[in-house]
Amino acid sequence: MEYEEPKFFHVMQYAAAADGDVIDMVSGNPDWEPPAALREALREYADLPPADFQYPPSDGLRELREAIAERRDVAPERVVVTNGTGEANYLAMARALDRGAGDEALLMDPVYPYYPGKTHLLGGEPTLVPTARDGGLDVDAVREAASEDTALIVLNTPNNPTGAVYDLDAVREVVAVAEAVDAVVVVDEVYGQFDLAGSFESALTLDSERVIVTGGFSKSMAITGLRVGYGVFPEAHVGDAKTRHMLVNVTGARPSQYAVYHALAETEPSYYAESRDLLADRVAAFTDALDAAGAEYSRPEGAFYVLARFDGFPGTMANVKRLIDEAGVAGMPGEAFGTARDEWIRFALVTPRATEAAERLADYFADGAPAPR
Repeated sequence: MEYEEPKFFHVMQYAAAADGDVIDMVSGNPDWEPPAALREALREYADLPPADFQYPPSDGLRELREAIAERRDVAPERVVVTNGTGEANYLAMARALDRGAGDEALLMDPVYPYYPGKTHLLGGEPTLVPTARDGGLDVDAVREAASEDTALIVLNTPNNPTGAVYDLDAVREVVAVAEAVDAVVVVDEVYGQFDLAGSFESALTLDSERVIVTGGFSKSMAITGLRVGYGVFPEAHVGDAKTRHMLVNVTGARPSQYAVYHALAETEPSYYAESRDLLADRVAAFTDALDAAGAEYSRPEGAFYVLARFDGFPGTMANVKRLIDEAGVAGMPGEAFGTARDEWIRFALVTPRATEAAERLADYFADGAPAPR
């Protein structure tokens, strides 16, 4: 089987090789400080005895799993600590597709590109399901798409790339659809700390044996390089998830788990509130500049992405490269996120230059779309 290189890497490499100053709005790497307690824990770790430099438990440090379980109101035995939320999603999707209940995965469109990639990797077949115009769940569309071959439904809330926060009642209805066709619902909640509208509710509150929830600390603690995520699995699936995790990775990294545990224990809620306030200010400034550019855009309820559409300038890879070369702004082509927003471009607001980038876009589109080349 051949695998296609993710378009993220292609755009980032093109931007890095470009002449001139380019503002990176491609990747979701937070630009703010991690928690002070995390830095201090990493410093402390260097002086621990040799035993602390050996394998941790495969499913994660006990104290970290207990801390996650307490915050998510679940039993620690249901928590598997993973190498980032990406691996947690992989384990969860694998459990759904390995049950012999079909090979179809229903993915919401627009879609985070790694979901269809993982589906193919696991031998499944992705089906894109349209969402509402504002990015919210279209339960009727999910119900219409579901069949006896549907083994997996993947939801991401707050959503990348739309910024939508899914209504919990709509998620509950999707779970009912899953029960009717013997599917598992994987809910990726990695952006749960970035609830800009105050409307996010975790799918764990549904207490369903059909639901696997994934999350992590890469975004919320601004530590994408430390790779600490987790999955919360129903009792029927957690054993198999632990086994696959062990076979693929043996275990995760002990120093990063140690640091995240201490950060969880010692970081005040104000740390997360400040990052949300920072993002809210950036959203306001960025969308004001998009207004000046005459763009249509989505105002995120959560996460930190804005989708924008410029008349006469669809979100193709070629046009994204034009923006890099001619405007000095790097975004992601809408075509990378499925079919629903292929005329749009996604911008990540995790740069202190977000307002400057929007001003560059406003100047670039001041007189309408540039002439085709």
